[in-house]
Amino acid sequence: MTGVFAGFATIAVVIGAGMLLAHLRIVDTAGQRTLSAVAFYLASPALLFTVLLDSDLGRVFSGNVVAIVGGVVVTALVTLLVAVLRREELGRTVIATMCSSYCNAGNLGLPIAAYVLGDPALIAPVLLLQLLVLQPLALAVLDVAVSPVRLSVAKVLSRPLRNPITVGSLLGLLVALSGVEVPRAVVDPLELIGGMAVPAMLLAYGVALRLGPLPGRGVAPGDLGLAVGLKLVLQPVAAYVVGRLIGLDDASLLAVTVISALPTAQNVFVIATRYDRGTLLARDAIFVSTLGCVPVVTGAVALLA
Repeated sequence: MTGVFAGFATIAVVIGAGMLLAHLRIVDTAGQRTLSAVAFYLASPALLFTVLLDSDLGRVFSGNVVAIVGGVVVTALVTLLVAVLRREELGRTVIATMCSSYCNAGNLGLPIAAYVLGDPALIAPVLLLQLLVLQPLALAVLDVAVSPVRLSVAKVLSRPLRNPITVGSLLGLLVALSGVEVPRAVVDPLELIGGMAVPAMLLAYGVALRLGPLPGRGVAPGDLGLAVGLKLVLQPVAAYVVGRLIGLDDASLLAVTVISALPTAQNVFVIATRYDRGTLLARDAIFVSTLGCVPVVTGAVALLA
C-alpha cells in the first residue's frame, strides 16, 4: 500500500510545483500551452517509443485485457449515450469519454502494479491498449471534429499515422515485434527527451489549476460527477463482472479491478488543451478522480486481496 500513497504524493508535489510557478507569475497561460505542446509533440512520443521497446507483447492477449476492455466499453457507451441525449458537440464528447474511461496507467499505474499487485508488468496491457487503440481512435475523431472542412475517408484514416504520439507508439511496437536492437546512441537521447513528458504534463496541469477557475467551478457539477462516477465506480465494477464471467482467478480479478479504478490520465488534459475541447472538464475530472482513487483502490484491495 506504500506504493499507492507514494505514487499519489509524487504527482501532488509536481502539480503543486506547477501551481507555484503560476502563482509567482513565472509561467503564464502561454507558458502552460507551451509545456503541453512540448509534451504532446516531442516528449510523449519519445517516452512511448522507449517504453514499448521492452514490452511483453504476449500479455496483450491475456484474459485480463478482456476484462479491462469490458470496463472501458461499458463506461464509454454510457458516456456516449448521455452525449447523444444531450446533443453535445463531438469534440467535447470525445474528451468526456476519455475522462470516464482512460486510466492513468503510467505514472500511477506502474507503482500501484508494482507495490500493490506485486507485478509491474500487469500494467503493460492497458498501456498498450490505450496507446495503440483508444488514443489513436480518439485523436482521429478529434481531428475530424476540429477540422474546418469535411475530411475524406482517406484523410481520416491517415490522421493517426500523422499524430506524433501515435507514431511514437507504433514505431516502438514495431521495433519490439521485429527484435531489432536499437543502438544506445539512438535510445539514450530519446530516453532523456521522454523523461520530460510526465513532468511537463503535470506542471502544465498545475499551472492550469492555479490560473483557471477552481476545480468544480468551471464545469457543471452533473457533468463532473458523471465522468468521475463512471471512472471510479462503474469501470472497475464492470471489469470485475466481466472478469468473473470469463473465469479469472482471484489475483487477476484484483488486478483488473484496481487497474480499472485508476484515475483519469493526465494526458487527457494535454489532448483537451491541444484540441481546445472540454479542457476544464478534463482538468477537473483528473483532479477529483485522483483524490477519489485513493479510497477506491484501498477499498478494492481490502475486499478482494
